[in-house]
Amino acid sequence: MTPGLRNLAATAGVVSLMIGSSSVLRARDVRVPLTQSADRGLYIRSGTVAKTLSMSLRTIAADMYWLRTIQHFGGDRLSHRRDRPFELLQPLLDLTTTLDPNFNAAYRFGAMFLSEPAPGGPGRADQAIALLEKGLRAQPARWQYAQDIGFVHLWNRGDAKEAALWFHRAAEMPGAPNWLNAVAATTMAGADRQVAGAWLEDMVAHAPEGWLRAIAQRRLAQLTAMNAIEQLEALVAPFQKKMQRNPTGWDDFMAVGLIAGVPIDPAGAPYVYFPASGLVRLHPQSPLSPLPVLPERPR
Repeated sequence: MTPGLRNLAATAGVVSLMIGSSSVLRARDVRVPLTQSADRGLYIRSGTVAKTLSMSLRTIAADMYWLRTIQHFGGDRLSHRRDRPFELLQPLLDLTTTLDPNFNAAYRFGAMFLSEPAPGGPGRADQAIALLEKGLRAQPARWQYAQDIGFVHLWNRGDAKEAALWFHRAAEMPGAPNWLNAVAATTMAGADRQVAGAWLEDMVAHAPEGWLRAIAQRRLAQLTAMNAIEQLEALVAPFQKKMQRNPTGWDDFMAVGLIAGVPIDPAGAPYVYFPASGLVRLHPQSPLSPLPVLPERPR
């Protein structure tokens, strides 16, 4: 066998092994429910080293690290791990995107993983933003990354001003939709939650996996709950005006026809009313808790 044929055969063998390994990982995820996180070891943390070792197979290696990223994130979410949960998430995403700088899903959904608050994620908005900024350095015309950075500032940090600046930057990039300028202006004026809703609907529509869509759908449900809480709290004033006293519970609201029954959130848990303050909150056991720090609507 000539050297050229040997190299070709060796390359084909490596490709087959890598693809086979990916298939095994995917099959295990489907057939065996994860009760704990996968192996916590990560022997290569340098993207430069990983690129050198993978040679011309960088995109395949990136796919494998992306599979492991999903396995790590999903495993820690399912197992409710308390000992250093999600500690490999950022290194795995860095390796994935170093091996394949054009890996769109790894940037966008990786940022969602990183910014997901505890206990469902590490709550690292800073790492999410850094990952998306890395994506912008690799693909400066990718306006979606700038939009996503704005959303992280808005949804996870409650920083409407910084979010608006990023939305405006996204709007100025080639190919960006013309409605982004309006989004930037609206956000700067008061962080209208329609901005968050539109972003989440886009993520639901474009998520490559069903469970990724479920994460975005959960956030949409949280947004619905936040709006409902404001509407329920607004019922206190008309009750006080009609009855000349403060309501003591949902029964009072029902008695005067302000609500038809005990209100429940999109996950099916009842909202909790606090008579002393007039505030409404999620039930402690609601799957939607905790709510993000998205700013209140302008009143």
